[in-house]
Amino acid sequence: MRVFVTGASGWVGSAVVPELIGAGHQVLGLARSDTSAAAVTALGAEVLRGDLDDQDALRAGAARCDGVIHLAFIHDFTDFEASVQADARAIGTLGAAMEGSGKPLVVTSGTPAVTGKVATERDSSAPGSPGAGRDANGAIALGTAARGVRPSVVRLPRSVHGAGDRHGFVASLIETARDTGVSGYVDDGSSRWPAVHVRDAATLFRLALEEAPAGSVLHAVADEGVATRDIAAAIGRHLNLPTAVAPAEGFGFLGMLLAIDQPASSAITRDLLGWRPVQPGLIEDLDKGHYFA
Repeated sequence: MRVFVTGASGWVGSAVVPELIGAGHQVLGLARSDTSAAAVTALGAEVLRGDLDDQDALRAGAARCDGVIHLAFIHDFTDFEASVQADARAIGTLGAAMEGSGKPLVVTSGTPAVTGKVATERDSSAPGSPGAGRDANGAIALGTAARGVRPSVVRLPRSVHGAGDRHGFVASLIETARDTGVSGYVDDGSSRWPAVHVRDAATLFRLALEEAPAGSVLHAVADEGVATRDIAAAIGRHLNLPTAVAPAEGFGFLGMLLAIDQPASSAITRDLLGWRPVQPGLIEDLDKGHYFA
């Protein structure tokens, strides 16, 4: 299968592209800059120049390929709503270009936080919450099933970890700990984050492309919920820093996420596609030391 991948040079994309190529697929990767283009080429993929606002490039990529994996997202948390709107426009363009084709369209979202329970693939984010916008974008994609597309949504947890992660949430917590001299957590640290190794996530994106029935919502979750105080303790051990309660505002936009208990399950996904995470969990991965080199 020839696959168009947006965000091919990003953190998750840099794992998804080799996963696809290793399974015998060809990849056309969207690249917005010379640096991104060089990274896509180094991964073994062909390059299509453009970005999320380049509707012609998105349509061309979808038309030239047998399926699409949409990973790109503008991670500007100073104007998150604008990023969500750009994502919605891109999904709409890709879906329209694929109408009547029967091709798979795999888009990316996040696992929801559901008060008092472990979130499943059947749950949605509460209206007005940070995840609601991306849930709505996932619904745009799933709506293309009625127009002859085979859509699915892969929801990623708060931590997508692994060697080479320099901009994810855990990397940000490590940077904050270095800057402040304390590895902190919010409140009592009992709030939990779901997590997955980036290579396990890449496997699920491939399975979604190859096998997911139209309308599937999938959770790329290995660790259902790691207590944020345990994350802070692991960071403190490796940086030789004390672990303590810290004010939420000291973490920027992450402060709110640290305060919310948001465990998530992937039981439905595992039953549907036979996906089985095999890479290290979050704490084990932190203890390998590569985040602190």
